[in-house]
Amino acid sequence: MIRFTQLTLRRGVKVLIEAADAALNPGDKIGLIGANGTGKSSLFALLRNEIQADQGQVDFPARWRVAYVAQETPALECPAIEYAMDGDTTLRRLERELAKAEEANDGERIGEIYGELGDADAYTARSRAERLLNGLGFSHQQMDQPVASFSGGWRMRLNLAQALMCPSDLLLLDEPTNHLDLDAIIWVEDWLKRYSGTLVIISHDRDFLDGVVNVILNIDNTKLKRYTGNYSDFERQRAAAVVLLAGMAEKQARERAHLESFISRFKALASKARQAQSRMKMLAKMEDMAPLHVSAPFSFEFREPLRVPDPLLVLDDVCAGYQSEGQADNIILNHIKFSLQSGQRYGLLGINGAGKSTLIKTIAGELAPLSGNTQFNKGLVIGYFAQHQIEMLRDDQSPLWHLAQLSPTTREQELRGFLGRFNFAGQMALSPITHFSGGEKARLALAMIVWQKPNLLLLDEPTNHLDLQTREALTVALAQFEGTLVLVSHDRHLLRATTDEFLIVADGTLEPFDGDLDDYRDWLLKTKQLASREMALQAA
Repeated sequence: MIRFTQLTLRRGVKVLIEAADAALNPGDKIGLIGANGTGKSSLFALLRNEIQADQGQVDFPARWRVAYVAQETPALECPAIEYAMDGDTTLRRLERELAKAEEANDGERIGEIYGELGDADAYTARSRAERLLNGLGFSHQQMDQPVASFSGGWRMRLNLAQALMCPSDLLLLDEPTNHLDLDAIIWVEDWLKRYSGTLVIISHDRDFLDGVVNVILNIDNTKLKRYTGNYSDFERQRAAAVVLLAGMAEKQARERAHLESFISRFKALASKARQAQSRMKMLAKMEDMAPLHVSAPFSFEFREPLRVPDPLLVLDDVCAGYQSEGQADNIILNHIKFSLQSGQRYGLLGINGAGKSTLIKTIAGELAPLSGNTQFNKGLVIGYFAQHQIEMLRDDQSPLWHLAQLSPTTREQELRGFLGRFNFAGQMALSPITHFSGGEKARLALAMIVWQKPNLLLLDEPTNHLDLQTREALTVALAQFEGTLVLVSHDRHLLRATTDEFLIVADGTLEPFDGDLDDYRDWLLKTKQLASREMALQAA
């Protein structure tokens, strides 16, 4: 059992957690949640014994083996597979002891170590590491490449593989899905369901939390409060408490009526496709959460989009990719035939590198087609959120400056009023964004898109820097957006609630996916299992 007793944690003069009590049972799978800056990472550091409590204490069995994801990855020349296997610290210790015993020609000790290696399941270590890396998106060839050859995001996947490889009684995962695509997230979720130890996860991905955890530990007003169930169960309990305590019945009724009206209109338009039916179920759940939408610290809505005739755009036999001077074109997608009708809402599926971002950039006009024709209808206004959108903002300028670049003739008071609806009020609207968090910068990027009244939204991983509350605000706003939407996201809750149809990008093609996210999950796990079996046969 993990027991927090009268725990107090401070960061400088700021009190994060004060005189808090909580108990977590062995085998619990716990989602640790709370607004940014409330002390989640500090609590993890306490469990890793990296910091001490200011007052009170945390207790768990001294014999427990603790595993967690390293935040840094040295630029090593060792192969990725060996780096992952380094996570099995018992294996590596026994290998070192075996080398010493063999050097000393100590036959008795050599025999003992071979017995210990068998007990530690050491002879399956390589195949276990291969399955982990395959599940996290590494090809068989990449497993033999040196760690130093991988980008930062892929090195973080290697650190995750190392943590999952480590035999542990307590596993601490801080935003494990941040550097993963949807395929890898689904695989990790399935792996964690089968993990037998005690698990504590910090995550802003509510579907991931729903799929894995059975306890929520919420940091709220410097206290720790334990809720039984997954994240959706926690929301239902909290919504009931808001109704009882907040006394906002009239406002909640307006929010519920607004959602009910939208859902009724959507039902009249929705096809019988499985994804459309999934979306109706998600909207019904959101309707039940109306009290939380009202009491949340941040919410917004898209302005009524400008109308355009159908179709909005047509891609006719387009090959999409990148041109390099003096070199052959790098074709990512071949012979795309795709038209986008007003009001359609697509989610794009596919592994990292398959070409989802390339397709979005081509639709946005950021990439010229390598061949074929594109037709953009007159009156089309695109709101484009790129995967690295916040890096395009000017750190030395304010939110007001950014918005004024889009609308230089609009009065400052109107611009500031609009920014206030995105929580950029008062001095914050006038301050350079250099010290803003990633979430605040992402919120500014969204505000700039909303201002332009787009009738087509192209969103490429818009939730990467958003906390749970801001993600939910975006979900509610997108669910009620009356224009056309193409969305790339690893957030399944967002995909379910805001899209009606799926397209899959794979093997250089773009095809409809006939099913919903549950079908995609089943298809993906079967594909991964087949790949694992093939690797096992190759290794045999």
